[in-house]
Amino acid sequence: MYNANETRHLQQETASLLKAPDAIGTKQLEDLRNVLRFHEYRYYILNDPLIADFEYDQLFKALERIEAAHPELRTADSPTQRVAKGLTRDFPSATHLVPMLSLDNSYNSDDLLDFDRKARELSGLSEIEYCVEPKFDGGSISLIYENDMLVRGATRGDGVEGDEITTNVKQIRSLPLSAGFSKYGIEQVEIRGEVLINKENFRQFNEKLIEQGQAPLANPRNAAAGTLRIKDSAEVSRRKLEAFVYHISYVNLLPGAQSPDALDTHAGSLKMLWDLGFRSPQKEKQVFKGIQGVIDYCLSFEQTRDDLPYEIDGMVIKVNSTELQDKMGMTTHHPRWAIAYKFKARQATSILQNVEFQVGRTGSITPVAKIQPVPIGGVTVSSISLFNEDIIKEKDLMIGDTVLVERAGDVIPYIVKSMAELRTGSEKPVVFPGTCPVCSSRLFKEEGEAVWRCINIECPAQVVERMIHFASKDAMDIRGFGDANVRKFYEAGLLKDIPGIYQLDFETIGTWEGFGKKSIDNLKAAIDHSRQQPLHRLVFGLGIRFVGETTAKTLANTVTHLLDLKEFTLEQLQSLEDIGPKVAGSVQHFFSNPQNIAMLEQLEQLGLSLRNNKKDFVSSGNLEGLTFLFTGTLPTLKRSDAEAMAEAKGGKLLSGVSAKLNYLVVGEDAGSKLEKAKKINTVKIISEAEFLKLLEE
Repeated sequence: MYNANETRHLQQETASLLKAPDAIGTKQLEDLRNVLRFHEYRYYILNDPLIADFEYDQLFKALERIEAAHPELRTADSPTQRVAKGLTRDFPSATHLVPMLSLDNSYNSDDLLDFDRKARELSGLSEIEYCVEPKFDGGSISLIYENDMLVRGATRGDGVEGDEITTNVKQIRSLPLSAGFSKYGIEQVEIRGEVLINKENFRQFNEKLIEQGQAPLANPRNAAAGTLRIKDSAEVSRRKLEAFVYHISYVNLLPGAQSPDALDTHAGSLKMLWDLGFRSPQKEKQVFKGIQGVIDYCLSFEQTRDDLPYEIDGMVIKVNSTELQDKMGMTTHHPRWAIAYKFKARQATSILQNVEFQVGRTGSITPVAKIQPVPIGGVTVSSISLFNEDIIKEKDLMIGDTVLVERAGDVIPYIVKSMAELRTGSEKPVVFPGTCPVCSSRLFKEEGEAVWRCINIECPAQVVERMIHFASKDAMDIRGFGDANVRKFYEAGLLKDIPGIYQLDFETIGTWEGFGKKSIDNLKAAIDHSRQQPLHRLVFGLGIRFVGETTAKTLANTVTHLLDLKEFTLEQLQSLEDIGPKVAGSVQHFFSNPQNIAMLEQLEQLGLSLRNNKKDFVSSGNLEGLTFLFTGTLPTLKRSDAEAMAEAKGGKLLSGVSAKLNYLVVGEDAGSKLEKAKKINTVKIISEAEFLKLLEE
């Protein structure tokens, strides 16, 4: 529909308008409409947006503002008068029984107060009861049940017609193929819902794509929406879609039947759907008298959104009474009785200005994108890890590209995609270096790995990163000896390696600005205290590749003295709990290096204990000899606390499911570990309550 030149021109217009959306005036009105039509096409039809939702909403609100002030300029084909037109031709079209309108959006409490004021004016009431629920971030669907059977599923499409996707909808196991609507006197019903991919399932699916050499999917929302239009229903099933249903839009009663009381309120309809076996937001929804409780709930829910197993991008506020909804009516764009409270934007567009290459403690070379600073979710983002060379190729990144940036639930920003359509020809390719950017040593990449490495152990960047890791909280926990101080001491020539931490020249440091007597005393005390850390913390602090905290404990609890590991063969190492060939090879490589042995001997001379003096062994208890793994969110315990409780009773922790595992303790959203454990007969799957009972026995 839009060629490359038109796409580039409209995106340039978009950038110009977004510089000051509140100042857009009548002279720019037609440009604004054209830009919005273009982005509706990209979003609804191609499922390939070129701007973030928040940026689109800013432009849409500007158009609403101008047309409200100048109604004579409003046209019948304005984006405010209809939803985006056009359907994919891959599926037959299906007309919705009731149009699927958009929701008006709000971004702060003032917007909600204004919504409440208008609702009270329309209803003539002094106070309104509202139902509030999460705004799911996926692909919208419409479902029709007739005589209790699912007969049709459709995408949202243009709001009037969607794509008929019944076969794909039937692959979603959280949607019943039949439901007992007839016992409520209902013959035909149309239901609205949202299709999602669980965060954990999304992560696992992307891991499989990467293993197969394919580009990972951008985010759960786009993945869910795109999956609905896949013609291969078997592939749809493999992606493990889920669905929440949140609205009954149309009801046709059986002859002589009375409308059920459940349909008198929105909350009642959610409860009815839940009772019929649908996944509705019955547990998440809340009902409030007046708007203040609504505002408080929205603000508090935003703080916990990342705890959910699926993505949401806001809350939906609906007048609870269906009679009052009918009275208030709707515009051509949205119902007057509902509004979406949008959380802080998590996507934005920016310009890729440069790519820098950083060296990690194991020599890994990580490309880091430097973008034009952009606010996302309340944080200004300017640097984004690109992980490895393959990601740069997969996303087709070039210096100067316009890129879509997302800050997901784990708060780590990443580049979703580049927008090749907007290139002008001035962009430059990203050139991955052949030598280390710090020490100029030649880079190597092991077969089967995606990461290039500098193998010069004396590389200054690696030396600094190893010291930072050694002093970190989960290793030797030297408080006050963080990233900034390590770099400062290293650059000043006071620190050159890990043993140097215990030989610092505090007299010189005391002459520096910002290092008074109190801070010097605190740093000395923290360093002295680290000498008493248990052996497993020292092992973890050494930064041996592939050795995490659990493996460090296994190694520490196996030996009497740490240097005993020099004599361990690969077979002996692999006989230990949770240690495979890759980890065993890395451990043997570390302890066969004379420089590493000399460093450990020097640390011992400086007062660190390399002996396992029985304090490192877990205390004898009723779980001795048993192995445990915890997965999912436990009802009352933090996972770290549960692990400590198991160890205190003699249990050992594993980092993965295998035949060596005795107990898998599962919480909510356990994911792939639970599925794998079900296939191993010897693994016992227990709940937190059963685990606590084990501790007491």
